Amino acid sequence: MKNIKIKVGALIASTILMVAVSCSDDFLELTPTGELTQPQATTLAGFEASLIAVYSQVNGRANRMASPSNWVWGSIRGGDANKGTDPGDFNTINPVQRFEVDATNQTLLDNWNGNYEGIARANNVLRLMLGKGDDVTDEDVTRIASQAKFLRAHYYFQLKRNFENVPYVDETIDYKNGLEDVVNNVDIWPMIEADFKFAVDNLPPTQSEVGRVNSWAAKAYLAKVYLYQNKFSEAKTLFDDVINNGVTSGGLKYGLLDNYGNLFRGEYDNNLESVWAYQSAAGTGSVNNANPEFDLNNPYNSAAPGVCCGFFAPSFTFVNSFRTDANGLPLLDGSFNSAANRVKNDMGIAANAAFTIDQGPIDPRVDHTAGRRGIPYIDWVDHPGQSWIRQQSFSGPYSVKKFVYSRTEVGSFQDNSSWTPGYTGINFNIIRFADVLLMAAEAEIETGGLEKAREYVNMIRTRAMNSKVMTLDGSAPAANYQVGLYTTPWSDSNAARTAVRFERKLELGMEGHRFYDLVRWGIASEELNAYLAFDGSILLNALGGATYTERHAVLPIPQNQIDLVGPEKLIQNPGF
Repeated sequence: MKNIKIKVGALIASTILMVAVSCSDDFLELTPTGELTQPQATTLAGFEASLIAVYSQVNGRANRMASPSNWVWGSIRGGDANKGTDPGDFNTINPVQRFEVDATNQTLLDNWNGNYEGIARANNVLRLMLGKGDDVTDEDVTRIASQAKFLRAHYYFQLKRNFENVPYVDETIDYKNGLEDVVNNVDIWPMIEADFKFAVDNLPPTQSEVGRVNSWAAKAYLAKVYLYQNKFSEAKTLFDDVINNGVTSGGLKYGLLDNYGNLFRGEYDNNLESVWAYQSAAGTGSVNNANPEFDLNNPYNSAAPGVCCGFFAPSFTFVNSFRTDANGLPLLDGSFNSAANRVKNDMGIAANAAFTIDQGPIDPRVDHTAGRRGIPYIDWVDHPGQSWIRQQSFSGPYSVKKFVYSRTEVGSFQDNSSWTPGYTGINFNIIRFADVLLMAAEAEIETGGLEKAREYVNMIRTRAMNSKVMTLDGSAPAANYQVGLYTTPWSDSNAARTAVRFERKLELGMEGHRFYDLVRWGIASEELNAYLAFDGSILLNALGGATYTERHAVLPIPQNQIDLVGPEKLIQNPGF
């Protein structure tokens, strides 16, 4: 403290001296170290640096709950998984999975803040361009603005799905004096569409740097926005273009990888199925460049990959959904949870007790997605069961598998620079080609193209058929894998809808889509209450007695934000 006082005293003395000899206080206006000045920021290099900041926020950064993986908001709320671990760890997720969340929950605020941070960064880029420097061409402005608007639309899409009624702020708003006119009772779908349309019209079809968005990603995302509004004809037109003509930034025509499991391995990042992914890197000296939100979602054991913490545990209902019939087709009648069809598991069986794996027919995608006892856990060991589960009575017997690093990825696509080795350099695909095919199948059904929808679904099922998980020695399939195609022409639109919707559940499981799909299809109450009833009867501490009601189709506006501006400007969602 003594040294600090001396330094402060010296600073005061020198300040008095300077004031005595000068009437100007310009010397007090110092640019903080690491911050660009206005002239620097409006150069081409300044614009590029500001744009990178918009990209860098896509994975949520400090706001873990704002990641586009939506592992809590889309997958846990959608019944793919429960929180896992134990009741006390990250307990603000407990009321989210039980549909008992209120407006004071911190996880809501993290999602809100993380996405608005991205929006603020995008707006900053667009605002800076109003005073572009001499080295910036009109072409540069269009190129950079189209990326910034794409990213801004992405952040608003995230907010729209979660909170429905959110304030819209763009680059024309004065943050100091104009926010009093910002309200959340205006539909923002048109603004989201406008940004994506600008991106479609102005982005190039390919980019020289992977990770930068291109016109195909913009078309796919705009089509998704149309799908959410039931604009099926508009969506179909764009999906057709992406499917028939789209190419990756590397120039590859979009398609499906041969093996489903390779989608979640780092060496296959930015593959022909990647329409838009956020880029992750390991071993850079900062885990901020790695996958920031999956570090908790690993088996809970010092000998297991990631070491910690047992979050994001696949649900019984989800795993049972992979049961197939004698023809290798899913049980679309919902009977997968029946006593005759449910998948055998080791719930309540000690790791050192005898256990025989399920012998019934099952889709192999289950074993690329959920770790279950006796089945190889990637390339590590056969999943040992209870010894890798933090608290089985709360989370169930399964471990997450997607986006967990493999043994061969240690030190390359896995980062050792933080408290846990669970950070990875494996990309997360925000939009992948299989997702595009299934969304296109929906649009086809609603516009009369039932057979085209069947074609798209069979493409995905053919890939699943060829993606068997093998025993660790590679000698045989690890389970009784059976996947069949839909060979009978589709003539009933309701039956076709059921098939496509179920295929999305299997193909995109635990990738953050399920809850949003159920809500936009209008079947959330039926599906989620069936899941809660079944899983809740087993996991009494986690889900027992929980129910879903329609008010939980959206999240409450964070109370913290309402308190800042007043309830008359930021109106709370109904029921909260």
